[in-house]
Amino acid sequence: MSTKDFIEKDYYKVLGVPKDATEAEIKKAYRKLAREFHPDANKGNAKAEERFKEISEANDVLGDPKKRKEYDEARTLFGNGGFRPGPGAGGGSFNFDLGDLFGGGAQGGGSFGGGIGDVFGGLFNRGGAAGTRTQPRRGQDIESEVTLSFTEAIEGATVPLRMSSQAPCKACSGTGDKNGTPRVCPTCVGTGQVARGSGGGFSLTDPCPDCKGRGLIAEHPCEVCHGSGRAKSSRTMQVRIPAGVSDGQRIRLRGKGAPGERGGPAGDLYVVVHVDAHPVFGRKDDNLTVTVPVTFTEAALGGEVRVPTLGGPPVTLKLPPGTPNGRTMRARGKGAVRKDGTRGDLLVTVEVSVPKDLSGKARDALEAYREATADQDPRAELFEAAKGA
Repeated sequence: MSTKDFIEKDYYKVLGVPKDATEAEIKKAYRKLAREFHPDANKGNAKAEERFKEISEANDVLGDPKKRKEYDEARTLFGNGGFRPGPGAGGGSFNFDLGDLFGGGAQGGGSFGGGIGDVFGGLFNRGGAAGTRTQPRRGQDIESEVTLSFTEAIEGATVPLRMSSQAPCKACSGTGDKNGTPRVCPTCVGTGQVARGSGGGFSLTDPCPDCKGRGLIAEHPCEVCHGSGRAKSSRTMQVRIPAGVSDGQRIRLRGKGAPGERGGPAGDLYVVVHVDAHPVFGRKDDNLTVTVPVTFTEAALGGEVRVPTLGGPPVTLKLPPGTPNGRTMRARGKGAVRKDGTRGDLLVTVEVSVPKDLSGKARDALEAYREATADQDPRAELFEAAKGA
């Protein structure tokens, strides 16, 4: 993401949230949109894929408190692409294109990682943006996805992830020159930036047109990276997904993204988790849910009912006499793993099972029961309430 994009794009509009939205509101909006426009749900739909990228980019900024603060400050200072001078700048106002102010930001290929200081450094030619060209640069953040089974999500799992990103070209060791001997650009003297006057007592900087902002010129361009010093790299790594993750959760793994440049730190890896449904168990926050059928006699007379658990031995719950259909009981400590390492509960919902076929003996017994309870009308209160309404 270029600095220009960082300021000009309205990420709040992309996610459909107000500028004062809470972290929870931003997270909820991202999850909803990510499910709707995810490539897996829109195969072959290029517009949906592009929309998904915009949504992920917006969440990457607004979902990180530090980046969101920088983003808000930058847009406050520069508005919709126009610089706002302070009270001492004289009368009137003036605008210029952000492409002139941050020219070539996209060529750098990195995210907006330097903060507001870099913006002012480039604006007033005080070494901020120009200096970053020759200093170590942080690698890009990468986003990937993984699908887990229901059990893996509850218990945690280690999964292989294959990722592709830009990294220093191995063929030329990141120099851009196939002989490994690039020369310092004489135009910018290795800074990657050239200054130009703009009037008003300060100067602006642009990426050097001769070295494309690298500060180096390859006399013999590498055949793999064509002199850029960067090439596509693929790698497979084992990633540990913590226990208790939920569907749609976004996990941040620091330092597992693309490698940095010139000794800079690696970026971060963001993993979006998708969880398959389970044929028996469901989930509600940190609790698991299960529906257990019981007989009419168990519900009426009470008894003990064995209930399955996820990955463990069954538990036995005591059913009180007169248990109604749909009642939920709780098996403590048999749910999902919480962040503090403790477990939620297993919520057991009772479902009274009505037999389709009856033996003669069973039918006689039910007939006798019906006669014995003929004076009991379970719907009497219902009709009384209907009359009084």
